[in-house]
Amino acid sequence: MGSEGPSPVTIHVTGFKKFHGVSENPTENIVSNLTEYVKKKGSPKGLVLGSCCILETAGQGALADLCKTLRSAIGEQDTSNSSRTIWIHFGVNSGATKFVLERQAFNEATFRYPDEMGWKPQKVRIIPSDGGIAHVRETSLPLEDVTKALAKKGYEVVISDDAGRFVCNYVYYNSLRFAEQNGTKSLFVHVPRFSTIDEETQMKFAASLLEVLASSY
Repeated sequence: MGSEGPSPVTIHVTGFKKFHGVSENPTENIVSNLTEYVKKKGSPKGLVLGSCCILETAGQGALADLCKTLRSAIGEQDTSNSSRTIWIHFGVNSGATKFVLERQAFNEATFRYPDEMGWKPQKVRIIPSDGGIAHVRETSLPLEDVTKALAKKGYEVVISDDAGRFVCNYVYYNSLRFAEQNGTKSLFVHVPRFSTIDEETQMKFAASLLEVLASSY
C-alpha cells in the first residue's frame, strides 16, 4: 500500500551565470556544489534535493529554457505530490550584506542594461494577461517562520518586497506563475558576493535553507 506518513519534500534549485558587472556569480558556485555538499553533510529527513540548474542571466531569450526546466520537475514525479515541490532560485545582489528572501515579484521587466542575450526591455509586462506592470505575485511559503528558523541557526536574513525589475524578478515572476498553475511553491533568494559573506558560510546557509523549508510543512 505504500509507506506511511507524508511524501518527502522535493526541492529544486537554480543559480545564474555571469552577467553585467558580475564576472563570477556566487550562485553558480553554490548551486553547482550543493548536491555534493548536502550529500557530505547528510540530507535532512523528509528532503529530496532534486535538480540543480544554472540559468543563463537573461529574460525573454532564455524563457523557453526556464519553462523547460520548471516543467521537468513536474514530469519526474506523481502530480499528486506537486504540492510538496519547491523551487529555490538563487541570485546575487552585489550590494547586499545579508541573505534576502524575496516575498514577491512584479509583472514588469525594466532592465538598466542589456541581459546576456542583449535584451533591454523598458516597462514591459512579463505576462500580459496578468494585467499591468504593477501586478504582483507572492510566494505561498511562510517567510516569517523561515526567517526566524534561519536566525536561530545564526544567519542574518531579511525579507524583501522588491526583487528589482531585472532578470531575478523576471525569473521569479514566471516561477511563481508556474507554481500557481501546478500546485508547487517558489522562492527567490538574493545572496551577497563571496567577498561579503564567504563561500563556506553561503554553502552552509543554502543547506540550512533546504532543511528549514523541508520542515516547514
